[in-house]
Amino acid sequence: MSKQEKNARGVGTKGMPRKDRELLILDAAAEEFGTKGYVRGSTAVVAARAGISKPMIYEYFGSKDGLYLACLDRAGSRLVAAVESAQDGSPDLARAARTMEAIFRALESRLHDWELVYDTTVAASGDLHAAASVYRRELNRMGAVGVADVLSASQATDPLDADLVTHLWYGTVSSAVGWWRHHPQQTADEMTARFHRVFAALFVRGRSNRLEADVQPRQG
Repeated sequence: MSKQEKNARGVGTKGMPRKDRELLILDAAAEEFGTKGYVRGSTAVVAARAGISKPMIYEYFGSKDGLYLACLDRAGSRLVAAVESAQDGSPDLARAARTMEAIFRALESRLHDWELVYDTTVAASGDLHAAASVYRRELNRMGAVGVADVLSASQATDPLDADLVTHLWYGTVSSAVGWWRHHPQQTADEMTARFHRVFAALFVRGRSNRLEADVQPRQG
């Protein structure tokens, strides 16, 4: 039985250092908000999971909004740092594969972090939306820069091409994470290997087949 499960059964956190208790609350809250969204997420459930009293949440974070913002900041910072770590190197398709691997590793056992950053239950205005937008814009910016670099290296200069490929990239990342949510038993290593296999089949082998077709002698 995990520490969190024991706490949820009433063992409590008496004597636990404040920083450790804060992390315990954040872990419970990230799962609650990431699974249900901000609107449906319950601080009472968070308190029960963390083995604390509900008033202690407000003592630590001030409000439900404060708790959510703390979870969002941790999740968004992790994702941005992960994507940044994969941006070095040549501007080619390998960078896309490195980026996906970095995202998978950042989200392992924390798939709800993605939902925190892209929570659709948050109102389209106010502090929560503004905070989420900071991370969304930065992730989108790095994606657009990566696409532009790859296209530039291949001498593709049409801005509409870049716009289309950027949208395809966003969709690819979101779809891969969405698929993982339906197969949570997959590890980051397994997701990375699976992505590499699919990526190679769709792009590397596909490109090779096209090149082979181009050099085949024509009959007649």
